Amino acid sequence: YVMLLTLSPYTPRYRDRVSPPGVMIRPYLNGFTIAFNVSQPSTWQPYVDSMHHFLAAYDDKVQEEKNIECVSGQYFIQGGNESEEKKACQFKRSLLQNCSGIEDPTFGYSKGQPCILLKMNRIIGYCPGAGVPVSVDCKVQKGNESYLRSVDFYPGNGTFDLMYYPYYGKITHVNYTSPLVAMHFTDVKKNYLVPIQCSLNGKGIINDVNRDRFLGRIIFTLSIGK
Repeated sequence: YVMLLTLSPYTPRYRDRVSPPGVMIRPYLNGFTIAFNVSQPSTWQPYVDSMHHFLAAYDDKVQEEKNIECVSGQYFIQGGNESEEKKACQFKRSLLQNCSGIEDPTFGYSKGQPCILLKMNRIIGYCPGAGVPVSVDCKVQKGNESYLRSVDFYPGNGTFDLMYYPYYGKITHVNYTSPLVAMHFTDVKKNYLVPIQCSLNGKGIINDVNRDRFLGRIIFTLSIGK
């Protein structure tokens, strides 16, 4: 009991062995295969509903009410006592442009051009990229590279802005909203199983450990029928 009293509820005592971030995608329904037929809305509507549900916390009005505008391109270091509530930077879903679900409420699924969101796992105190924003790229994980002909990234060129880091923990960083990168698969081979690997790139990022498919990268399959 005495030893427990010495532990901080805000940050782990030892963080020297914290791995670089893993990643996850949305929508995530039944594993890492996203399969649907464009002509059958019932096959892609669950993905669309999942995206809208996930992005509800990113609505522009919600972000404007809860969070502040920050200076892009630099870490948002907040001093003071570790028990003080920390401010969080706005991440509005409108930043995701064609993948925001605002202009196209089907996120491209009705056109066979699905949007998929990528987020980094939260690590207290971690400042990814050593001063340079971490970027995302995607490729065919195994097989014919021509099956993936075009991917658009939002916001901007598919980077995680430095202003969203570091993260101070759920107790004090209560309104923190994880930044996202949207991947818009605008030209994928139809009627094929296409394994995709999307990876983080930046200083200190590890994305080539075979025994961990979520460390710095994620592998999923697209199966888009007509």
